Amino acid sequence: MTVVETDRLIMRPLAGADFADYAAMLADPQVAGGLAESVGTTPADAWRSLAMFIGHREIRGYSHWALIEKATGRFVGRAGPWQPLGFPGLGVGWCLAREHWGKGYATEAARASLGYCLKELGAEEVISLILPANSRSIAVAERIGHRHLRDIQYRGQTVHLYGQRVNSPSR
Repeated sequence: MTVVETDRLIMRPLAGADFADYAAMLADPQVAGGLAESVGTTPADAWRSLAMFIGHREIRGYSHWALIEKATGRFVGRAGPWQPLGFPGLGVGWCLAREHWGKGYATEAARASLGYCLKELGAEEVISLILPANSRSIAVAERIGHRHLRDIQYRGQTVHLYGQRVNSPSR
Protein backbone atom coordinates (compact mmCIF):
# COMPACT_ATOMS: atom_id res chain seq x y z
CA MET A 1 0.00 0.00 0.00
CA THR A 2 1.24 3.43 -0.94
CA VAL A 3 2.60 5.91 1.59
CA VAL A 4 0.90 9.30 1.20
CA GLU A 5 2.33 12.58 2.44
CA THR A 6 0.47 15.80 3.12
CA ASP A 7 1.89 19.10 4.32
CA ARG A 8 1.97 17.96 7.95
CA LEU A 9 1.33 14.20 7.91
CA ILE A 10 2.90 10.97 6.76
CA MET A 11 0.16 8.46 6.02
CA ARG A 12 1.72 4.99 6.13
CA PRO A 13 0.26 1.49 6.51
CA LEU A 14 -0.92 0.63 10.00
CA ALA A 15 1.30 -1.95 11.68
CA GLY A 16 1.49 -4.02 14.83
CA ALA A 17 4.03 -1.54 16.20
CA ASP A 18 1.21 1.06 16.31
CA PHE A 19 -0.75 -0.97 18.87
CA ALA A 20 0.14 0.98 22.04
CA ASP A 21 -0.73 4.35 20.48
CA TYR A 22 -3.80 2.91 18.76
CA ALA A 23 -5.06 1.34 22.00
CA ALA A 24 -4.52 4.60 23.89
CA MET A 25 -6.53 6.47 21.25
CA LEU A 26 -9.46 4.04 21.42
CA ALA A 27 -9.35 3.91 25.24
CA ASP A 28 -10.78 7.43 25.19
CA PRO A 29 -14.59 6.98 25.31
CA GLN A 30 -15.07 10.26 23.40
CA VAL A 31 -12.97 8.92 20.53
CA ALA A 32 -14.47 5.42 20.45
CA GLY A 33 -18.01 6.74 20.97
CA GLY A 34 -17.85 8.92 17.87
CA LEU A 35 -17.22 6.06 15.46
CA ALA A 36 -19.96 4.69 13.20
CA GLU A 37 -18.02 1.40 13.11
CA SER A 38 -18.65 0.61 16.78
CA VAL A 39 -15.58 -0.40 18.79
CA GLY A 40 -14.96 -0.80 22.48
CA THR A 41 -12.36 0.87 24.65
CA THR A 42 -10.39 -2.10 26.01
CA PRO A 43 -6.97 -3.19 24.74
CA ALA A 44 -8.60 -6.35 23.33
CA ASP A 45 -11.09 -4.19 21.40
CA ALA A 46 -8.22 -2.07 20.04
CA TRP A 47 -6.33 -5.23 19.02
CA ARG A 48 -9.33 -6.51 17.05
CA SER A 49 -9.85 -3.12 15.41
CA LEU A 50 -6.21 -2.76 14.40
CA ALA A 51 -6.16 -6.34 13.08
CA MET A 52 -9.32 -5.60 11.10
CA PHE A 53 -7.71 -2.63 9.32
CA ILE A 54 -4.50 -4.55 8.62
CA GLY A 55 -6.55 -7.51 7.35
CA HIS A 56 -8.66 -5.21 5.18
CA ARG A 57 -5.44 -4.05 3.51
CA GLU A 58 -4.49 -7.67 2.81
CA ILE A 59 -7.91 -8.48 1.33
CA ARG A 60 -8.68 -5.27 -0.59
CA GLY A 61 -5.21 -3.83 -1.18
CA TYR A 62 -6.06 -0.59 0.67
CA SER A 63 -7.14 0.44 4.15
CA HIS A 64 -6.72 3.17 6.71
CA TRP A 65 -3.22 4.52 7.17
CA ALA A 66 -1.47 5.41 10.41
CA LEU A 67 -1.26 9.21 10.58
CA ILE A 68 2.15 10.37 11.72
CA GLU A 69 2.86 14.01 12.52
CA LYS A 70 5.86 15.05 10.43
CA ALA A 71 7.13 17.62 12.93
CA THR A 72 7.29 15.20 15.88
CA GLY A 73 6.99 11.65 14.52
CA ARG A 74 4.01 11.12 16.83
CA PHE A 75 1.03 8.87 16.03
CA VAL A 76 -1.99 11.13 15.44
CA GLY A 77 -4.65 8.60 14.44
CA ARG A 78 -5.84 6.73 11.39
CA ALA A 79 -7.62 7.60 8.15
CA GLY A 80 -8.11 6.20 4.69
CA PRO A 81 -10.21 4.24 2.25
CA TRP A 82 -12.50 1.56 3.56
CA GLN A 83 -15.03 -0.93 2.19
CA PRO A 84 -15.56 -3.93 4.45
CA LEU A 85 -18.21 -6.54 3.73
CA GLY A 86 -21.67 -4.98 4.10
CA PHE A 87 -20.45 -1.38 3.81
CA PRO A 88 -22.66 0.60 1.40
CA GLY A 89 -19.82 1.78 -0.90
CA LEU A 90 -16.21 2.83 -1.04
CA GLY A 91 -15.72 5.04 1.95
CA VAL A 92 -13.17 7.26 3.58
CA GLY A 93 -12.96 7.49 7.32
CA TRP A 94 -10.85 9.09 10.00
CA CYS A 95 -10.21 8.76 13.72
CA LEU A 96 -7.81 10.95 15.67
CA ALA A 97 -6.52 10.87 19.22
CA ARG A 98 -8.33 13.63 21.10
CA GLU A 99 -5.14 15.58 21.79
CA HIS A 100 -4.93 16.15 18.02
CA TRP A 101 -8.49 17.37 17.54
CA GLY A 102 -8.86 20.92 16.29
CA LYS A 103 -5.56 21.03 14.39
CA GLY A 104 -7.03 20.33 10.94
CA TYR A 105 -5.39 16.90 10.70
CA ALA A 106 -8.68 15.08 10.11
CA THR A 107 -9.52 17.30 7.14
CA GLU A 108 -5.98 17.04 5.78
CA ALA A 109 -6.01 13.24 6.00
CA ALA A 110 -9.59 12.91 4.73
CA ARG A 111 -8.81 15.11 1.71
CA ALA A 112 -5.73 13.01 0.89
CA SER A 113 -7.76 9.81 1.35
CA LEU A 114 -10.47 11.09 -0.99
CA GLY A 115 -7.82 11.96 -3.59
CA TYR A 116 -6.36 8.46 -3.29
CA CYS A 117 -9.81 6.92 -3.84
CA LEU A 118 -10.40 9.03 -6.93
CA LYS A 119 -6.94 8.83 -8.52
CA GLU A 120 -5.55 5.47 -7.42
CA LEU A 121 -8.72 3.41 -6.97
CA GLY A 122 -10.69 5.02 -9.81
CA ALA A 123 -13.73 5.63 -7.63
CA GLU A 124 -16.74 7.36 -9.11
CA GLU A 125 -18.37 7.82 -5.71
CA VAL A 126 -16.88 8.06 -2.23
CA ILE A 127 -18.91 8.01 0.97
CA SER A 128 -18.49 8.41 4.72
CA LEU A 129 -20.80 7.10 7.44
CA ILE A 130 -21.13 9.47 10.39
CA LEU A 131 -23.11 9.30 13.61
CA PRO A 132 -25.70 12.10 13.71
CA ALA A 133 -24.26 13.53 16.95
CA ASN A 134 -20.69 13.70 15.58
CA SER A 135 -20.69 17.33 14.46
CA ARG A 136 -16.89 17.41 14.18
CA SER A 137 -16.85 14.61 11.59
CA ILE A 138 -19.80 16.14 9.76
CA ALA A 139 -17.75 19.35 9.43
CA VAL A 140 -14.76 17.37 8.09
CA ALA A 141 -16.98 15.60 5.55
CA GLU A 142 -18.39 18.91 4.34
CA ARG A 143 -14.92 20.48 4.10
CA ILE A 144 -13.80 17.71 1.70
CA GLY A 145 -16.88 18.23 -0.50
CA HIS A 146 -19.18 15.53 0.88
CA ARG A 147 -22.87 16.30 1.22
CA HIS A 148 -25.51 14.58 3.31
CA LEU A 149 -27.17 12.12 0.93
CA ARG A 150 -29.49 10.23 3.27
CA ASP A 151 -29.74 8.40 6.58
CA ILE A 152 -29.31 4.63 6.64
CA GLN A 153 -29.27 1.80 9.13
CA TYR A 154 -25.78 0.41 9.57
CA ARG A 155 -24.93 -2.26 12.10
CA GLY A 156 -28.01 -1.55 14.18
CA GLN A 157 -27.82 2.22 14.31
CA THR A 158 -28.95 5.18 12.24
CA VAL A 159 -26.05 6.97 10.55
CA HIS A 160 -25.73 9.85 8.13
CA LEU A 161 -24.42 8.80 4.75
CA TYR A 162 -22.30 11.63 3.39
CA GLY A 163 -20.63 11.45 0.00
CA GLN A 164 -19.85 12.80 -3.40
CA ARG A 165 -19.96 11.47 -6.91
CA VAL A 166 -17.43 12.31 -9.61
CA ASN A 167 -19.35 13.17 -12.74
CA SER A 168 -16.43 13.78 -15.07
CA PRO A 169 -14.88 10.74 -16.80
CA SER A 170 -11.44 12.34 -16.51
CA ARG A 171 -9.87 12.51 -13.07
